[in-house]
Amino acid sequence: MNGKNRFGAIHDQFRMPYTDPNIHQVMGEKIVSWLPDIPREYVVVCIGTDRSTGDALGPLTGTFLEDLRLKHLSVYGTLHDPVHATNLQEKLDLIYEKHRRPFIIAIDACLGKNSSIGYVIAAKGPLKPGAALNKTLPEIGDLHITGVVNISGFMEYSVLQNTRLSVVMDMAKKIAFIMENIDRSLTYSYSIASVVNKDNLQRKRTI
Repeated sequence: MNGKNRFGAIHDQFRMPYTDPNIHQVMGEKIVSWLPDIPREYVVVCIGTDRSTGDALGPLTGTFLEDLRLKHLSVYGTLHDPVHATNLQEKLDLIYEKHRRPFIIAIDACLGKNSSIGYVIAAKGPLKPGAALNKTLPEIGDLHITGVVNISGFMEYSVLQNTRLSVVMDMAKKIAFIMENIDRSLTYSYSIASVVNKDNLQRKRTI
């Protein structure tokens, strides 16, 4: 569970309401523009637990992503195998063991202003999970996506427990579609790179 809706410079973040019908395309394109020019191993870490309705955004998103069978994004954090406060460091160690120089996209629920509820926010830099509940956990991610599921400022644990599941479910589906759009963009990028490399190789052979 991420902390309150606080981010840095506006050019380093992008936000849209999850109800926007174009969010998967628009936000997907924005995030793709933040990815490194040289391809890396892309890892999506969905943080949270289904023991709390509001904090289930991450594992729900991870479960939806798992069903989509993405080609270029490795997914950690599902309903059956969640990434949460007690195993976050263990999962991070596993990721760095299995993936060479991973580029990590962290996904988590967030509390924020009443006017921000329902917004999906993408931002550069690491996520600070557990901040809303005053937990000290390792930062994670080269960039992160948060969904504002409820209001912050008082009784955060109770607020999370009483968050509407329908909102969390719908938001998780939209974030999953955003990631699917990113995966498709990576497929296209890799295809173009492959064609260019083959063309360059052919030119070298004919010189």
